[in-house]
Amino acid sequence: MHLKPLHVHPVAGAGLVALAVWALVRGQQLGLTRPLQLALSYDEELGCTGAPPMIAAMQGLLPKAEIALIGEPSRMTVINGHKTGTGYRVDVKGFEVHSSLLPYGVSAIMEGARLIGWVNDRNAALQAAAGPSPFRPPFSTLHVGMISGGTANNITAADCHFAVEMRVLPGEDADALAAEFVAAAARLNRAVKAVRPEAGVSLTRFFGVPGLRPEAGGAAEALARRLTGANATGVVSYGTEAGQFQAAGYSAVVCGPGDIAQAHQVDEYLEVTQFAAGQRFMERLLEELA
Repeated sequence: MHLKPLHVHPVAGAGLVALAVWALVRGQQLGLTRPLQLALSYDEELGCTGAPPMIAAMQGLLPKAEIALIGEPSRMTVINGHKTGTGYRVDVKGFEVHSSLLPYGVSAIMEGARLIGWVNDRNAALQAAAGPSPFRPPFSTLHVGMISGGTANNITAADCHFAVEMRVLPGEDADALAAEFVAAAARLNRAVKAVRPEAGVSLTRFFGVPGLRPEAGGAAEALARRLTGANATGVVSYGTEAGQFQAAGYSAVVCGPGDIAQAHQVDEYLEVTQFAAGQRFMERLLEELA
């Protein structure tokens, strides 16, 4: 009987990468009867931009795996669902005049703030309309994390730059929400050009991560639950490459050591107990494949 390979994609960090590399070496020593693949992508924090070309390159180069295990930190909980993610860079071009002549110029920062205000209003509407959901938070969100621009306090800003990310519940139309944002930016673009034709608003979509959806009778979930002994699964609001592998035809789940609460912190760490749990998971995986 031909057994499809199993693919492990450890994106979470050094701990899981170390465990996955150890499993490859140990698996070779054990003489596995089912192939085990390991792939490392880049720019996961910037929108999972490295995985799609990697997945495309794997097709035809490696035997296609049946299962993809994505090692994002989940405290070794089996995660079978996460939100869709997308993001836009926003560049607002203003027209500089002295701030005392404000109506005759265009402040890129003040106009950009109108678009950020739209984001806040849309968040409020999404939260107000939220129904029961296993996700935290139980509604789709839009977020602006950084902003820059301007020359001086007494000059209308010639430029403003920020990014908007969206995390959309599975089952909701991420493209429709993105289209609403694009339409709002187009309205602002027309408004600033009516003041000064040199001004304008431009958008650049810089990432898109498909959501991970639970699979009825999914092979990845069944395997991960056997290895962890879990009787239940969970969902998360952050995005991972699991949705990208699933979209490419792999059965996929997220399961890895560590806690997302420690991610992106100056003192980010992995608990020793979590590392040990990850090693036990890898040992049981090798037993399964052998």
